[in-house]
Amino acid sequence: MLEAPTDRRDDPRALRYIVDHLPPGTTIKRQLLIVNRTGEPRHVDVYPAAAVLDGSAFTFGEGHAANELTSWITLDRSAVELDPWGEARVRATITVPPAASRGERYGVLWASTTSAPRANGEVKQIHRVGVRMYLDIGPGGEPASDFAIGDLRPARSPEGVPSLTVQVTNTGGRAIDLTGAITLSDGPAGSRAGPFPVGQGVTLPAGGAGQVVARLPAELPNGPWKAEVHLESGLVKRNLTAQIRFPDPGQAGRKGSVVSRMLSPWTLGAAVAALLLATGLAVLLRRSRRSRRSPAATPHERIPAGR
Repeated sequence: MLEAPTDRRDDPRALRYIVDHLPPGTTIKRQLLIVNRTGEPRHVDVYPAAAVLDGSAFTFGEGHAANELTSWITLDRSAVELDPWGEARVRATITVPPAASRGERYGVLWASTTSAPRANGEVKQIHRVGVRMYLDIGPGGEPASDFAIGDLRPARSPEGVPSLTVQVTNTGGRAIDLTGAITLSDGPAGSRAGPFPVGQGVTLPAGGAGQVVARLPAELPNGPWKAEVHLESGLVKRNLTAQIRFPDPGQAGRKGSVVSRMLSPWTLGAAVAALLLATGLAVLLRRSRRSRRSPAATPHERIPAGR
């Protein structure tokens, strides 16, 4: 990817993928760089293909599989010839029809090359790399992205390898790609460990739920530990801290006891609004009670002196 929208240049997802919110009738252009990292010339085919969110994964369609999004895409070059270690640029134009319905679409822009057949009859291989597309269509502003971290569940495999599974719910209106790490502290004798990255490849649709898993060293003691979980998707970052203890080999442990949680801006805003509303109602109720208790004021007749 060589381009990203000006309002998304701080978003790591938009620098890696085509991520945007577009009103119907909009046209955008994106430029891609295709590089030959071999010492042989390469013929590279370039094409869009379908993708879907299946469970907790961004799943690619087979070959040139098409969907609604791919029908909106045109390329200025469908193939390029690359010299050894050479490169070429391809521009994609995405035209959203005026009658396009609301919702997020998924696809991939692929660069595909085939290995040259060999004399020994080796089966030729197809190699392809691609850029994911996450295009949300609809009038007005973009749906907010957000997610919440849920339960933490420690476990050990029969071979004694510990792991920590983190439940995540997509509470926003866009798909999210989860990355992050887990750090352990306050362990036996005050020990620390990590950070340990969570497994890659977890993509959750809006409203979806799933889990990320971190694999840890086998020599890690059972604990107890304070586990600090940091997850992010683009510019959205969430943290959770919990007390955990790993079980013996071949067992699943008890879920972690949450120590602290970083609230999302939306949740925090709702909590503050609820607190202000409750405070306002309490003040009004207090004033109402005071007014009921105060006796009604009555006028006093003044009597002139000397009467």
